[in-house]
Amino acid sequence: MYPGKWASKFPDKPAIIHSQTGESVSFGELNSRSNQLAHLLHADGLRRGDHIAIFMENHLRYFEICWAALRSGLYITTVNRYLTNEEAGYIIDNCEAKALITSKRLEEIAVSLPEFAPNCQRWLMLDGTAEGYDAYESAIASMPESNLAQEPTGAFMLYSSGTTGRPKGISRPLPDTEISADTGAVGGLQQALWGFDSNTVYLSPAPLYHSAPIGFCTAALALGGTIVMMPRFDPVESLQAIEKYKVTHSQWVPTMFTRMLKLPEAERSGFDLSSLKVAIHAAAPCPREVKQQMLDWWGPVIYEYYAGTELNGFTHVTPEAWLAKPGTVGQPILGVIHICDDDGNELPAGQDGIVYFELPEMPFVYHKDEGKTKDTQHPKHANWTALGDVGYVDEDGYLFLTDRATFMIISGGVNIYPQEIEDAMVMHPKIADVAVVGVPDPEMGEAVKAVVQLADGLEASDDLEAELVAYAREHIAHYKCPKSIDFMEELPRLPTGKLYKRILKDNYWGKTGSKIV
Repeated sequence: MYPGKWASKFPDKPAIIHSQTGESVSFGELNSRSNQLAHLLHADGLRRGDHIAIFMENHLRYFEICWAALRSGLYITTVNRYLTNEEAGYIIDNCEAKALITSKRLEEIAVSLPEFAPNCQRWLMLDGTAEGYDAYESAIASMPESNLAQEPTGAFMLYSSGTTGRPKGISRPLPDTEISADTGAVGGLQQALWGFDSNTVYLSPAPLYHSAPIGFCTAALALGGTIVMMPRFDPVESLQAIEKYKVTHSQWVPTMFTRMLKLPEAERSGFDLSSLKVAIHAAAPCPREVKQQMLDWWGPVIYEYYAGTELNGFTHVTPEAWLAKPGTVGQPILGVIHICDDDGNELPAGQDGIVYFELPEMPFVYHKDEGKTKDTQHPKHANWTALGDVGYVDEDGYLFLTDRATFMIISGGVNIYPQEIEDAMVMHPKIADVAVVGVPDPEMGEAVKAVVQLADGLEASDDLEAELVAYAREHIAHYKCPKSIDFMEELPRLPTGKLYKRILKDNYWGKTGSKIV
């Protein structure tokens, strides 16, 4: 099942609707345009297993680009639109993209990307052109709207930042199927767990470059559902969209729940949300109080899953099961859970340890990085993998997450890895040492905090804090930058030189007394 099937069945049905403007793309248009791009890429010499990338804001034509790759046997990488040119360019080059599609809106960053990815052959821009780019619309205009002679299934290869600072591509083998017969793993989950079908109206309030939004949207389209795409999240506009478009399914991160709950009661209660059958959340731990308040407001329609982009495992919990076991992220429906200590020994029920999932074989590799791939594997079982989360399983087999061994920061549902920030900031001449941790934030869940040891002879000041924050914003994407900086006389390092970051983090989370600054 894919857009071609639905283009034949109901060509005029909206496939994607812009939540603000009401502008839409029909299944017929989605099918024809994705075919045109597929033909253009084929004419450029791209074949099964080759790679393209997309660097774009939430745009109605985002999906035709994805489907062109998915129906051509190509890999596609969605690049975070908020990255700097260096960060985005690294990903485009590392994934070996032979074509990059962007938009006029991102021209400021886009014009410098070719210098970072010299092997990319085709540079296309929507809604206008810039130096080094061809106009997307005219490039595909002369291409056939018919299907390619063969349509092998393609796949996403998305990037997840690593603790060493460089993003890593999550690569899986291409399916050995034709696209017309492939709903994909996500589509199967949508059908089985949440009842997605051709009558589904799915609200997507998140950036499409993230794995869950793009995966869920393309899978919903494969099943014939309609996507209501928000250009960006807004709490009131989300509620308006549910009412206006009679949304049946949606997906959120906990920060979005928090912002909707903070609306005045009169605003919250002024919308008809009765069409909503399923509201799914993931990507970050949801405070129990927040989820309970959402259940009280929306009713028993809130489902939760825990999984990584690596899809090395998957747990799921219904609203009823969560109410019986508040705080759980559910039971496994993909993979067998093993809770292990640092040496790989299995631990009994109720005891905290590293969360491993067992699958029959290794489900992914990190692109061109055997070392990082190996780091996820259990010391004795190569088919057991862990993504750095710590938790325990209760006597009934329900998983509870308690920490993240990697010190990854999740802010507003977005993964932020400290070492990338540390690596950038430590280059400032006034910084002798720096550590970055996540600290509690009532809206975002966590905020980025830098703890700085200054060079000899310097004293902390508000002006110096502002200077260091500005320096960070020059070198890394703004959303990763520290929101504030504390200063220490000396950071806690072991004799080996390893930073004892747990001491820092625990003080901010109230686990060992007062803050050490």
